[in-house]
Parts: sequence; C-alpha cells; structure tokens
Amino acid sequence: MFFFVGFVVIFGAVFGGYIAAGGKMAPIIKAAPFEIVIIGGAAIGAALVGNSFAIFKAAMGGIAKCISGAKWKQADYLAVMVLVGKLLGVMKKEGVVALEAHVENPDSSPIFGEFPKLAHDHFIVQMICDPLRLAVISQGNLEADTVEDIMKTAIKAHHHDALRASAALSSISGSLPALGIVACVLGVIKTMGAIDQPPPVLGALIGAALVGTMLGVFMSYAMFEPFAGRLAQVIDEDGQIYNVIQQMIVSNLRGHPQPVMIETARACISHHNQPSFSEVFDALRGS
Repeated sequence: MFFFVGFVVIFGAVFGGYIAAGGKMAPIIKAAPFEIVIIGGAAIGAALVGNSFAIFKAAMGGIAKCISGAKWKQADYLAVMVLVGKLLGVMKKEGVVALEAHVENPDSSPIFGEFPKLAHDHFIVQMICDPLRLAVISQGNLEADTVEDIMKTAIKAHHHDALRASAALSSISGSLPALGIVACVLGVIKTMGAIDQPPPVLGALIGAALVGTMLGVFMSYAMFEPFAGRLAQVIDEDGQIYNVIQQMIVSNLRGHPQPVMIETARACISHHNQPSFSEVFDALRGS
C-alpha cells in the first residue's frame, strides 16, 4: 500500500510541479520511450555483465518483494516455533534416534507435513534438519555452543547471499545518472547533425536530449535506490525466522526450560510479527 502511495507522491511532486510551473508534458512523452530504451537497456546489460544470472534474476524479482513486503507473518513465526517444538518434543520423549526419520526425509515427515509453507522453504528445512541430524549422529552428546556457531555461520552466509540482490539494484541505481548523460550526449550529437535547422526544430531536439539526463537521475533516486533499500529491509525482516530456529534448538540443547526457550526465540522477532507467549506456549502444550 505505502509502495504505491510513495509512487503517487513522487510522480505527483515531480511532474505535477513541472506542469504547475507551466511545463508541457508533450516533449517528455515523445522523447521518453527512446531514452528509456537507451538508459534502461544499457543498465540491464551492465547488470548482466556485472552479476551472475541468479543474482540478476533475484534483483529483478526483488522489485516484486518491495511491493509484497516480508514473506513471513506472525502466523508463520508461530508455526515455525510449533514445528521445531514438536521435533524437539520427539527427541525428548522418544530419544534422538526417533528424530532420524524426520530429519533425513522431511518430505515424508508427518510433522513437516503439518506446515506446508515452511516445508517448501529449502533453507528453513535445512536450518532445522542439519543441527538435529548432528544430534542424531552424536546420540545426544552435542555441545550447544558448537551448534550455535554452525547455525550462525549458515545464517550469515545465507543472509549475505540474499543481500546480493539488493546490492545489484543499488549498482543499477548508481549507473543510471551516468547512462542518462550518455543518452543526453547522443541527443546532442543528433542535434549537431541538424544544426542547419530553424530554432524551433533545434529547441525540440535539445529538449529531447535533456530528457535523457532527467530520466537517468529520476529513475536512479526515485525508483531503483528506494527499491534497493526496501529490498534490504525485507531480506533483513525475513531473516528473523532463521534466528528463531537457531535460538529454539540451541536453548533446548542447553537444557533450558520451555518458557525460557519460547522467550529466547520470541526475542528475535520484530514486535509487529511477535506471537504472544501464551499463543506459543498453548500451541506447544497442545501438540
């Protein structure tokens, strides 16, 4: 919602102010398609040269994430706490060997099957299964600090990879003003080729050339730089769910009582997505 409100404000302020000052939109509308092809095409080409296709694809898909916002909502944080709690319950009641079927074949696990949205996220499944697999292999003789270090490293690496999409958008933003100048210079070259034309014709050609500079700066600071910043915020917020998993597993390995484990995990979540203690406690008790 705020995404679209922001765009209305941007376009209203820039072009509304221009029109209010007596400017005409006709020259901009006429020149914009050609300038956008030059500037946008060069920016996309440079992004393809400077990034792997996976990062480029994630950057373009990241624009949609700017609109939709964070993937994980309050219900998902409650669900992941219940999911991990159930698996830890199996380890406590039936022993670590009983966990093997769940962590080795999560696709066929009835516990994972209760939470399809979480089960379809590869990294969430990996974050849960990998440390619990270590618990199975070590037969419960596993140091909590070791597991915490491993999980922190995995989360850091995943977060670093995810932020490359935001960095790619930021790089595109940085290139757009200069590419706008390139488009403008090409327009000036075109104008010089028509130097024998009357002033009205030359004025229109120069105006069209300057549209390139305007669009390059506008697209950079009013579009792609905000995209990059917003995508980084979304990635940071979605990353909280991995910290929840880490805190629950590590807290359990340290022998903390369930209320402490719940509070430790809840502390990782932004306030607007935080399920209440009673919600989590009742859901785990009911499971």
